[in-house]
Amino acid sequence: MLSLLRHCTPKLRTLRTVTAPNSSFYSTDMSKRVAVVLAGCGVYDGSEIHEASAILVHLSRGGASVNMFAPNIDQMHVINHLKGEPSQETRNVLVESARLARGNIQDLSKLSVKDHDAIIFPGGFGAAKNLCTWAVQGKDCSVNEEVQTVLRAFQTEGKPIGLCCISPVIAAKVLPGCEVTVGAENNEKYPNTTDTAAAINQLGCKHVSKSVSESHVDEKNKLVTTCAFMCDAPIHEVFDGIGSMVKDVLKLA
Repeated sequence: MLSLLRHCTPKLRTLRTVTAPNSSFYSTDMSKRVAVVLAGCGVYDGSEIHEASAILVHLSRGGASVNMFAPNIDQMHVINHLKGEPSQETRNVLVESARLARGNIQDLSKLSVKDHDAIIFPGGFGAAKNLCTWAVQGKDCSVNEEVQTVLRAFQTEGKPIGLCCISPVIAAKVLPGCEVTVGAENNEKYPNTTDTAAAINQLGCKHVSKSVSESHVDEKNKLVTTCAFMCDAPIHEVFDGIGSMVKDVLKLA
């Protein structure tokens, strides 16, 4: 084991010199500065990893620079992703999100709207458990205060907000009258969309049915949403839909 560690150490050092903490990612163009807010690491109790990765890939392709953030709070609970059952331990959202960010992440309380042109939220159950309590309270949920503050600040500044999968429900709770999509209603490929859409409408917002490959743009609120894994679709279709969302966010930025 020691010899294996010695063999790997030079490679690890090389990687660390490439991604120094608190530097921006993907500096091809640096024309748009985008904040990405994570909610942990793992679909059942944090950010959905494929969605977060797809967002970063599409932002990179779009020439944006990225800073990642997460609230410094405990997760609602921890799920053993192999068994699909809760485990008796406590994990921190910021610490777990650092796994996705390769260590390059900041406390959400440090996010400055003035320093960014747009903000994007991946989905995953962490968005509905850690950033808000939609997973257990539905439309009667509460939203983390820092998340509320950030969303309202970006809206006030007229800067675009992107959300995918279940995370659009946060906007529906915080931004009255907004338009979002969490997929196509009354379609077996979108098993959770119809009930979620009904709750969104009950909040006084408007749900717009869209396929997995599409995004919806609420021009008034500069809000861009796509359903991602709210649809039982092949991963490449989810990837393409997230690409549509990211492209529209960058157009508005």
